[in-house]
Amino acid sequence: MSGVNALALRLLLAFALGAFCVIGFAPNGVSPAPTGALLGLFILWRQASSARMAALFGLAWGLGCFGVGVSWVYVSLSQFSGLAPALSVAATFLFCFYLALYPAFAGALFARWRSLNATSNWRDILLFAGLWTLSEWLRGNLLTGFPWLSVGYSQSPPSPLAGYAAVLGVYGLGFVVALLGGLLVVGWRSLRHLTLVVIILVLGFSLTKVDWTTPHGKPLAVNLLQGNVPQDVKWSPQQIAFSVERYVALASQTTPARNAVLTVLPETALPLFLNEVPREILQTLTQHGDVLFGVPVINKNRSYVNAAVAISPALSMQAYAKRHLVPFGEYAPPGFDWFFKFLRIPMSGFTPGQDSPPPMLIADQRIAPNICYEDLFGEELLYALPQATLLLNMSNTAWFGDSLAQPQHLQISQMRAMETGRVMLRATNTGMTAMVLPNGIVAAQLPPFTSGVLRVEAQGYTGLTPYARWGNALILLLAALAIAPSIVVYRRRRARQPSQ
Repeated sequence: MSGVNALALRLLLAFALGAFCVIGFAPNGVSPAPTGALLGLFILWRQASSARMAALFGLAWGLGCFGVGVSWVYVSLSQFSGLAPALSVAATFLFCFYLALYPAFAGALFARWRSLNATSNWRDILLFAGLWTLSEWLRGNLLTGFPWLSVGYSQSPPSPLAGYAAVLGVYGLGFVVALLGGLLVVGWRSLRHLTLVVIILVLGFSLTKVDWTTPHGKPLAVNLLQGNVPQDVKWSPQQIAFSVERYVALASQTTPARNAVLTVLPETALPLFLNEVPREILQTLTQHGDVLFGVPVINKNRSYVNAAVAISPALSMQAYAKRHLVPFGEYAPPGFDWFFKFLRIPMSGFTPGQDSPPPMLIADQRIAPNICYEDLFGEELLYALPQATLLLNMSNTAWFGDSLAQPQHLQISQMRAMETGRVMLRATNTGMTAMVLPNGIVAAQLPPFTSGVLRVEAQGYTGLTPYARWGNALILLLAALAIAPSIVVYRRRRARQPSQ
């Protein structure tokens, strides 16, 4: 077989491994799959003859993973943004290509810093896990960040690794998955490596039994509303009454015998500015208690924010404004105003809210809302702790149709619940409306693409998990320590080489 054909087959294998990784995430949830996918990538990187080849393997792996796992971007662009199918395909490919650059960069560094001694397995395994972790962390932070499909998300319950979430967070779980992949490559011929694999699995399972936080106050009765309003009519002026009436009808289903202290509507549930919502609508929504709903709010300077507004029966008000906005969806990055000429995205000029707003006090619980894609950024939610006793996500993922986006987003909320030791409530337009317990288990959920009310009793919690206390600092330190031995040996090797 020629060298060109061999390289093509390896690139195809890398692409297939990346695509295979996606079945580890919701809705399939085959949690060992990412370990296998990274195991294969580790082998390819160790066999690469150059940094360039390792980068190509990482790029192909990333294109397989993101091309399959983030394919829902095409749905948003083609069905709801008015972009032509060919342009939607091109834009989706470019986005996935950008995401794939991170594993490509990690591969190039691995090939440069790896051991030249075939028996130096420990350094290569640690280097692989450390570089993988740092690449995911960079992807989640550079250019506003996009940490979707970080491999740690695949380890939600019942994965035996789920217990690490409260200690190391999602990037730490990615470190553990990559570490296991590397250990399994050489474990078949080393009892020490296999023993360590067993220890990692047992420790992860044991950590799931630890209660890092404690209950606070009485459970809060909550009605989570899912209107299932089609995205293509949501912002139509002729359909505003339809959206409002749908949610008013759902809110009115609560009876005095089944009274909810709090009724929650999803992101931008009312397609009006807050000052345009009739007073009688607010009075109807609050007839059985407080209501928390998503609505755009105009500021004094005439800018507007994507807000969550809580209103009591006496019409007193608390508000939260979305802080981490979606580039190209909720605002145009500098120099990209032209992009919106090709799209039909309503309400796409939001401004971010204040950095550390106080939690909302409802009954004796303090609720920290986050809006849609904000819950991808676990460390950014820690500002509300330890004061907040409940977390609440309000989303409208109708933008992505019946795709992988909705179950994947619920899995992200499971990670946030485990990281913080808090219940995460979710109120969404089309799904997944749910309640997630602090251990990451989904306790209740409405079927997607249905209209209904999910009635739950949400227990508040106080205290801090190790991750809530340290954020990503611990795993970044561990990743740096894992990489350090390889860099030291590499620098010594370079120093011994004769100068040209």
